Amino acid sequence: MHDVARIKVLLENCAREGRAISYSELLLNLGFRFTRPKMRAVCKTLDRIDALTAQEGTPALAVLVVREGDGLPGQGWWTGRTDYQGQWTGPDAEAHIAKLQAAVFAYWKGLGR
Repeated sequence: MHDVARIKVLLENCAREGRAISYSELLLNLGFRFTRPKMRAVCKTLDRIDALTAQEGTPALAVLVVREGDGLPGQGWWTGRTDYQGQWTGPDAEAHIAKLQAAVFAYWKGLGR
């Protein structure tokens, strides 16, 4: 669960493909069924990945990991954010996430890897 490099590569691949990935799909790719404890563990790893991407000067990747129901990141992702002060669900949240994801997709597609 704490394989930062492996999860980062999975998210980079999603970014190149221009798609988000659900928490369940991410866990399945890692060989796990979805459980709340596993999801919490992967969320801690996502925080580490975003800290790493900040150091690298690349767009944060955790925004690509979303709930299946509404296509938005979970509550923990929103906590402590300074770039958005609205509700964590609904049209404003969807527009904010779409903007962030578009920037991630554009960056990784532009690398031509």
